[in-house]
Amino acid sequence: MPPKQDLSQYAYSAISSLVLNPNRGRREKEPDGAPETLSGRIDPREMGSRVRREVPKELLEKKKKATGEEKATTKKRATAAAAAAVNAGFGFSDIIEATQDVEGIRYQPRTAETRTVYELILGSVHRLLGDQAQDVVRSAADTILETLKTEGLKDFDKKKEIEEVLGSLSNEEFTQLLNLSKKITDYAAEDEEMRDPDEEKNEGMIDDTAGVAVVWDEEEEEEDDEFELRDDSDASEEEAEPAEENADADAAGEESLVFGGGGEKRRGNEKSDSERISPHDIDGFWLQRLLASVYSDPATATEKTTEALSILSSESSVRDAENALMELLDFGHHEIVRLLIKNRDVVVWCTKLARSDDQERVNVEVAMRERNVGWILKELRGDRTKRPAAAPGAGDSMDVDTQGGVPKTGTIASGSTLPPKQIVDLDSMAFSQGGHLMSNKKTTLPPGTVKRTKKGYEEIYVPHKPITVPKVDDRVPIPSLPQWAQVAFPKEVTHLNRVQSKLYPVALGTDEPILLCAPTGAGKTNVAILTILNELSKVRDEETGKFDLDAFKIVYIAPMKALVQEMVNDFTKRLGSFGVLVGELTGDSQMTKQQIVDTQIIVTTPEKWDVITRKSTDTSYTNLVRLIIIDEIHLLHDDRGPVLEAIVARTIRKMEQTKEYVRLVALSATLPNYQDVAKFLRVDISKGLFYFDVTYRSRPLKQQFVGITEKKAIKRYQVMNEVCYEKVLDQAGSNQSLVFVHSRKETAKTAKFIRDMAVEKDTIERFVKPDSGTREILLSEISNITDPQLKDLLPFGFAIHHAGLNSKDRELVEELFKDGHLQVLVSTATLAWGVNLPAHCVIIKGTQIYNPEKGRWVELSSQDVLQMLGRAGRPQYDEFGEGIIITNHSELQYYLSLMNQQLPIESQLVAKLADNLNAEIVLGTIRNRDEAVQWLGYTYLYVRMLRDPVLYSVNADYLDDDPHLEQKRADIAHSAAVLLEKCNLIKYDRVSGRFQSTELGRIASHYYVTHRSMATYNQHLKPTMSTIELFRVFALSNEFRLIPVRQDEKLELSKLLEKVPIPVKESVDEPAAKINVLLQAYISGLSLEGFALVADMVYVQQSAGRILRAMFEICLKRGWAIPARAALDMCKMAERKMWNSMTPLRQFRGVPGDVIRKAEAKQFPWYRYFDLTPPELGELIGIQNAGRLVHRLVHQFPRLDLQAHVQPITRSLLRIDLTITPDFTWDDRVHGTTQAFWIVVEDVDGEIILFHDTFLLRKQYTTGKSEESEHNITLTVPMFEPVPPNYYISLISDRWLQSETRLPVSFKNLILPEKFPQPTALLDLQPPPFSVLRNPEFERIYSSSIPAFNKIQTQVLEALYGSDENVFVGAPTGSGKTICAEFALLRLWSKKDQKHPRAVCILPYQEMVDQRVKEWTAKFGKLQGGKEIVSLTGDSSTDLRQLQIGHVIVCTPTQWDMISRRWKKRKHVQNLGLLICDEAHLVGGEIGPTYEVVISRTRYVSKQTDIETRIVALSVSLANARDFGEWMGAPARAIYNFPPSARPLDLDIHLQSFSIPHFPSLMIAMSKPAYIAIKEYSSTKPVIVFTPSRKQSKLTANDILSHCLADDDQDQFLNYDPEKLKEHLDHVSDQDLVESLSHGVGFYHEALDKQDKKIVERLFEAGAIQVLVASRETTWSLPASSYMVIIMGVQYFEGREHRYADYPVADVLQMMGHASRPTIDERSRCVLMCQQTRKDFYRKFLNEGLPIESHLPTHFLHDFFLAEIAEETIENKQDAIDILTWTFFYRRLTQNPNYYNLNNISHQHLSDHLSELVETTLADLVTAHCISIEDEVNVGKLNLGWIAAYYNISYITIDVFSMSITEKTKLKGLLEIISSSTEFESIPIRKHEDVVLRRIYDRVPVKTENSRYESPAFKSFLLLQAHFSRLHLPPDLVTDQALVLSKVVNLLHACVDVMASNAYLNAMGAMDLAQMCVQAAWESDSPLKQIPHFEPDLVKRCKSKSIESVYDLMEMEDDDRAALLNMTPGQLRDVAAFVNAYPSLE
Repeated sequence: MPPKQDLSQYAYSAISSLVLNPNRGRREKEPDGAPETLSGRIDPREMGSRVRREVPKELLEKKKKATGEEKATTKKRATAAAAAAVNAGFGFSDIIEATQDVEGIRYQPRTAETRTVYELILGSVHRLLGDQAQDVVRSAADTILETLKTEGLKDFDKKKEIEEVLGSLSNEEFTQLLNLSKKITDYAAEDEEMRDPDEEKNEGMIDDTAGVAVVWDEEEEEEDDEFELRDDSDASEEEAEPAEENADADAAGEESLVFGGGGEKRRGNEKSDSERISPHDIDGFWLQRLLASVYSDPATATEKTTEALSILSSESSVRDAENALMELLDFGHHEIVRLLIKNRDVVVWCTKLARSDDQERVNVEVAMRERNVGWILKELRGDRTKRPAAAPGAGDSMDVDTQGGVPKTGTIASGSTLPPKQIVDLDSMAFSQGGHLMSNKKTTLPPGTVKRTKKGYEEIYVPHKPITVPKVDDRVPIPSLPQWAQVAFPKEVTHLNRVQSKLYPVALGTDEPILLCAPTGAGKTNVAILTILNELSKVRDEETGKFDLDAFKIVYIAPMKALVQEMVNDFTKRLGSFGVLVGELTGDSQMTKQQIVDTQIIVTTPEKWDVITRKSTDTSYTNLVRLIIIDEIHLLHDDRGPVLEAIVARTIRKMEQTKEYVRLVALSATLPNYQDVAKFLRVDISKGLFYFDVTYRSRPLKQQFVGITEKKAIKRYQVMNEVCYEKVLDQAGSNQSLVFVHSRKETAKTAKFIRDMAVEKDTIERFVKPDSGTREILLSEISNITDPQLKDLLPFGFAIHHAGLNSKDRELVEELFKDGHLQVLVSTATLAWGVNLPAHCVIIKGTQIYNPEKGRWVELSSQDVLQMLGRAGRPQYDEFGEGIIITNHSELQYYLSLMNQQLPIESQLVAKLADNLNAEIVLGTIRNRDEAVQWLGYTYLYVRMLRDPVLYSVNADYLDDDPHLEQKRADIAHSAAVLLEKCNLIKYDRVSGRFQSTELGRIASHYYVTHRSMATYNQHLKPTMSTIELFRVFALSNEFRLIPVRQDEKLELSKLLEKVPIPVKESVDEPAAKINVLLQAYISGLSLEGFALVADMVYVQQSAGRILRAMFEICLKRGWAIPARAALDMCKMAERKMWNSMTPLRQFRGVPGDVIRKAEAKQFPWYRYFDLTPPELGELIGIQNAGRLVHRLVHQFPRLDLQAHVQPITRSLLRIDLTITPDFTWDDRVHGTTQAFWIVVEDVDGEIILFHDTFLLRKQYTTGKSEESEHNITLTVPMFEPVPPNYYISLISDRWLQSETRLPVSFKNLILPEKFPQPTALLDLQPPPFSVLRNPEFERIYSSSIPAFNKIQTQVLEALYGSDENVFVGAPTGSGKTICAEFALLRLWSKKDQKHPRAVCILPYQEMVDQRVKEWTAKFGKLQGGKEIVSLTGDSSTDLRQLQIGHVIVCTPTQWDMISRRWKKRKHVQNLGLLICDEAHLVGGEIGPTYEVVISRTRYVSKQTDIETRIVALSVSLANARDFGEWMGAPARAIYNFPPSARPLDLDIHLQSFSIPHFPSLMIAMSKPAYIAIKEYSSTKPVIVFTPSRKQSKLTANDILSHCLADDDQDQFLNYDPEKLKEHLDHVSDQDLVESLSHGVGFYHEALDKQDKKIVERLFEAGAIQVLVASRETTWSLPASSYMVIIMGVQYFEGREHRYADYPVADVLQMMGHASRPTIDERSRCVLMCQQTRKDFYRKFLNEGLPIESHLPTHFLHDFFLAEIAEETIENKQDAIDILTWTFFYRRLTQNPNYYNLNNISHQHLSDHLSELVETTLADLVTAHCISIEDEVNVGKLNLGWIAAYYNISYITIDVFSMSITEKTKLKGLLEIISSSTEFESIPIRKHEDVVLRRIYDRVPVKTENSRYESPAFKSFLLLQAHFSRLHLPPDLVTDQALVLSKVVNLLHACVDVMASNAYLNAMGAMDLAQMCVQAAWESDSPLKQIPHFEPDLVKRCKSKSIESVYDLMEMEDDDRAALLNMTPGQLRDVAAFVNAYPSLE
């Protein structure tokens, strides 16, 4: 037959593109695709000069296409490309394409019609054949088609032959197949040219890939896509290696290769190429000169140059670039275009280099290396010298502990390691075979191995090794273990076995890390128990035998959930007696934080532990882990290996850096390269490595490997079944067999096949004898079985077992098999993992299993095989077990290696490297490329790269001079970082190598989402997406990229598409549609049929939770309300398995189905259910008796009541106070211990999220009184102008569908505050000389202490010192405002006319008062004959004396309020010359109302008495300073309000935000950034770190020290000789403080001993210690300043409201003010670390002035009025209104009316508002019996009011006293009443304080009924009793106790007065109580306890000598007394002083 003529050149597709592409421009000679001669185009001598081993496939394909190859080749190539696509990451959607190259296939469809028919045949075959791989289905279909097409064969025979392949067929099924086969019209047409069935479609299209074949040069194609990194190459290792060698070639070598194709050829051919331009020839204007030769006009030339450069540097392909250039040059000048295209890289990059400055040049060079054009740089520089090789003997290159030049410290500075040279293709470095990789080329089998070849298969027998019994029994008897530890072993165990005995001394006696390699069944669990007992021994109290269970955690990591459950049960049983709690933590069983805290042993899977340790939210307990046991460590080789590698690397790296030891114990099967694994685990090979070979198996294993050699897939399948039958038959009658298959359907199919074969061959009786008892038992059990297939098989001695059977059937099968009644059990792998059912013989039939993640059938993991064969051999009965693996011949080598311990464990980390790197960056353990290099040095990948460089693409260039592979690691780290940056997961600065995590990166890490998926979401998520689009985006996730749409599924998917509620836009052929439908099918609870489809659905469902959560967080973080809400609903729908439209009742377990159906049929809105009674609900649903059930459930549904109160703070910021009240019944079974909600504030359109936060509702705060279950939350949200009509505040449950409260907040009456005036400009004035003070004494004060006045002091000097006006000075903290106050004092003292000018200085806190007195006494003590600077005490008689003698009285607002409220009777108060109000901005703070009253009263008194009192107020920069200044009487010219930036030193503020909700973990997460900030910004200068609490200051100091230790420089913050320092430390009483001070870090808190405080202050001031960690409480009292301040967190725990509250802004400003040393530094710094939600708030207030408002009307007005009424300043209501007009509140009322609930500012409204306020306040006082009102106008004081005013106690307290105290009130009652005073409301309640309070309560004598540990009243009640009992309290409680005692005496005096005025005799009881408070003793105690130094034992001694009272002691003889007391002279002096002063009444 003559060859067919090739007509392809006339095909329409070859011609059409010439016609249809006019825009490509005309060419002189249009190529037409016809063959052309090469004569004259090539030099024959050059032929073969470019030969190389491999040409990249893509280029080959493009070239072939361009030259028009035959169609058959094209077709083949398309197939290959499709196959590559599968490997690259996209599953075959078509079974025909997927199985194109399966051997022995005869038929290929050639037209679209026959293809469709063939697909139907394939579908039927798949259904009949069961769950088989695609090649088997295709092969079976081919065989059947061959049978059906055989002519001359009757239908009956055809059916019989087909049944041999498919099993029994019904007539309908056969007829269907026969009819379909008749429609196949192109069978046996092999000779015809194959026609692509899709060609009809394709012909109409333009050939995009080829386009018009413009052929100018043979190299043009090579450059196409030169820089493209392939997505997920899956080429075989052999092919990949040569390419890798090239790719990784060292850029410094002589020749390096370039990715893509063209690079190497181009440079190989450089010399002969005349058109090549040398990089040296190109400067910045070379291109312009070239084009100027064509375009004479310079402007045109410049324009064309710019455009040409942008075309050349774009990412476009060569052809597109050519076309664009041709168009640009007006379709002429081909030679220029060719020159530019040929030298594209050189022109682009050399021009960029020439035009960039030094800074940019570095970036360009890095980019060049990444684009693999580094050769240009090399040519420009000439060859660089190589790095010197490592010195000989520089250490073994396998020594993992030395990482070469990479430091092992906790932080590494950028640039410490080598810079990267190139990007490595990580995808091609990864092993495409994954866990099936076999890097050993040979397998050595034990002697006695036999190989037999039979028809269709080959068998290898490996004999069993008999167990060697040692001559001496060296097993460890259990009684030799410590007595307490023996309980952990069951009674029947008398000895540890041989393996355990060998490990015993190391496991239980030392802390060595262990790697144990032993066969399955060697008793590795007991080794784990021994190591756990070792940990327990460390926390065991030898005396009591109790364990400190809170001191440690142990983690046991098992690979499977089934194993996890098994271990939990085992450990619980064995360790329960020690009180140890064991918890299970897997994807299915979550634990709450509290449960984890309470648990000692956490059993978990690798993935779950990875998720927990990569989150910063859980560090507070992960830091307690002391032992990690990893079971099955050989899983490193598996696809899940990277997870284990990440966990171990993270643990070891952290351990080495923090020096906190964590013991690692790894258990594994026997493996050949155990030494590598030991190196990776840092196991000491001589101590902790134990290797036991197969002879230690509990029963030896005889192995058979059967490799099927058949070529045809269906034949292989049939032979496999036959072999299986034969192997089962060999055992029949003598032994039981366990056959493992890999799908549920296959169990029954295989069992039936073996049974039918046995029946056919008449061997069935060998399985069960017809007349035996076993047969009777089996027949009798049939009636108990529900599964029809099991019923059918059981009588013959066969059974099946899989997870699809119900539990009764499964248990019955297990029992029958255990009792030996079943001969053959066919099971899925669940039996191997879950149930321990051993059998003599285990057969693994087929080693392929369906993997939904990869979307195809893959080989079993080594883990599964070992586990299954571990079931072979019954320990009690068999001498040995038999294991048989039946597999394909090609896989024999793998399983032989695996089962004979010759399969090396390789690292799979590269495949997941980018994601793992991102996790570390998010965790904060890797901050730059250098640290990434260091981290890689801790991985198993590193160990294996050193051991086997070639396998890991480490070519010779890397190894030459880099024994530690530093360069390779740098390249890998760089490549991974580039990938992450491309996906927006990190920001990567290539020059410095710094990484910065982004929000996307954090989400990816926390939800375990791949970087590629994140890139997809980033690209596709949009702000207006609804549920429909979100389902589509979900389906595009990278996690599902390999799931295909199979032919046999299309029908089922089409049906599902119609059933699912959310419409799917894609067609059924697209994988995205399938994913979408599967998720919806899962939510809808639809049942699926196809095995692979069910597996795919399970995989989609398992991934859905985390992926949807990630999508929700992305939308939330971007502020997109619509998609965020929809995504949250999707999360809940997937979790709850129900749609949003269904009834919420479905979310409760166990609701009867008919109730749900009827409720859904009613369409009754859910919110209305809450209003109905049980009978009404029963009627509504139509099931009367279900009413109560539904009513109960409805009221258990989480529902919150929400109220909001809005107050404008500025024009652009609103404060919203939310009150949340739970409105449902809590049930632990339904709600657990907490319920999470989202607080979301949306704009008026509901499109933008303005604020979001989480709200956690705890069980203990939902019950009880309504005010106790109220939760208050304050948020600040931005406000925009024009003011929108409203905002929406929503509270959405995180877990419950339809649980949402949405509250519209209307702004209808909102009046925004007036605009704030501009701040005062800071003028650049020359500092005046000190002589400006015109007084030599004054001048001397300053000339000795400061060099000059600063700018602020200079600007205000004239106003303060040169005039008597009231002055306001607002400037940032640390601006020297104290000196401004001194100017005013000096002005006062320079006046001659006043005899005793008095000044009062008010400071907010007592500590500040004491410091100021000390400072001014030193400064002014000798001025003008000595000035008396005094402070007040709070005791009125003392204070009046102080007032008389003092020149300056320094006091707190409360103290001055007490003194000044009786101004009418006190001349000294009236004759006040000056009032200095320091920190005046605190008028808007906690003490604000009192401060405001004091200032208002001063002005009022001055007006009433006509005695001028000057007021000078000093404050931080205020926003509304003008109001404040005018209120305090300062003229406009004397109001100086400087902006926050006007500091004497510039302050650099760094804001760092965190999004970690768990507070303790947040603090830990902040410690490293704080440490890094100290190192980076202030490495030698002092730093103050502020923390939220006393406890935290200690913890943070320790954290900082542990980071120092990690950097191997523990004393880096110590600047003093340790020996000299010791002298100071000897005087420190706090031992923790001594320890931290000795390393240069101090901590400072309110509860510190006075002496300790002084020492810390001095050491810090002197620079001996560099870092001081202070608690928030010391902000105002800390007398130290520094170069830098770090504020760690801006929230503290507010116990009364059980929430974390924000610091007041004033506190934050005060903290920042500590960063100010004007005489030493030139600038200062502040690092503010806060929660993400607060970042914008602080950013605003740190840059603008602080707006302050009055809190007088809400907090203090009653007591203010009461005090003024008592002093008769207010005599009627008008007086009350008048006095209000003097307040700041009145001033602000008109400026920000809404803040004070005033909705209109007209005079009428204002006057009504004030009148109403006065009326209600006075009415409350009348109700409290404090005042009386006569004639509805005049006001008079009553007794109670007078007492309250006199003792300055609240009117509520006095009311409670009068109502509660009766004449029968005893001590207990008095104590309770006093404790409940409102004065104690401010006592702080701390986190977890209730534990200590409980212990105190147990030890105090007086008990109470209402013991609420969170209430300040109960706490005060306890602290008072603790005081009387003299209990030792923790430091926090000591400070609280001092606060209680400071207030209690006043309260008791008031109590006595109230009782006395009622003539109650028990007033004596109150007096006794007052004495008890003073003497710290109970009334019943010995009076001797009052005497100093009288301890309980001394009192006992006195009693024994009959000394009962102080008087008895006085009367003793001196010698007797001295002998009895036995005290030091100093103590005796104290005793004498007390005794002499003791009142003696005759």
